[in-house]
Amino acid sequence: MNGLTLRNPIALAVLATVALFLLGSTFAIVPETQQAVVLRFGNPVRIYNSYKPNEVFGHTGAGLKIRAPFFDQIVWIDKRVQSVAMERQQVLSTDQLRLQVDAFARYRIIDPRQMYVSAGSEERVAEALRPILGSAIRNELGKRPAQMLLTPERGAVMESIRQSLNRVARQYGAEVIDVRIMRADLPDGAPLQGAFERMRTARNQEALTIRAEGARRAQLIRAQADAEAAKVYAASFGKDPQFYDFYRAMQSYRLTFAPNAGGETTAILSADNDYLRQFRGR
Repeated sequence: MNGLTLRNPIALAVLATVALFLLGSTFAIVPETQQAVVLRFGNPVRIYNSYKPNEVFGHTGAGLKIRAPFFDQIVWIDKRVQSVAMERQQVLSTDQLRLQVDAFARYRIIDPRQMYVSAGSEERVAEALRPILGSAIRNELGKRPAQMLLTPERGAVMESIRQSLNRVARQYGAEVIDVRIMRADLPDGAPLQGAFERMRTARNQEALTIRAEGARRAQLIRAQADAEAAKVYAASFGKDPQFYDFYRAMQSYRLTFAPNAGGETTAILSADNDYLRQFRGR
């Protein structure tokens, strides 16, 4: 019988096919980038190469694995970081600006058993996270002015959105790693021009306020400087009243006898006039 089988190429082909099928049903190669959920009659019974934080590449549990042929089925789940993009949303900020926002979130499946039980596939996880991401962004950005997106506070808002989305993702065995806003634009047309006008008016008012404050401080500084100078002059001249009288007379002479626009100054005074006493000496 064995000799007959060996001489029959069709039988050999059938046996080889059956052997390959048994081998394929018994052994499976789990790659580093995949997590394998072994199902027996539709129920998860074993996990191969599940995600572990800070794991070392090459020591993760990937490789050749054995399963019960005909009874066990493998569902492959990506171990790498995945992303889900939010459809463009319109958000109304606290300063009544309507923003067209594009955003995305990055996540990873960290509990493949929970993911399979709750969602059944990776595509359903993304479908479940997408509307939650849009809702979280609308809620957070609706509490803040539009210019917040241009300040360091933006990072805190993204973290708050990530935590809100992560609470939902945990139900599907996923962990949200990061949330980012790609674009936040004003609608074209009248809303955009109106926003520009409001921004221009606000900046002009801010500039006027800064100038007024600068002028007020300059007046205070000049007044303080004049008061300090008068104090110094009084303390200095009080020590020598005659010198003070001479100094003030020289200042008066400089202003009185200064050349006019034509370059000449004429004054007729008596020689014994008290105004010219400093010219007569002591």
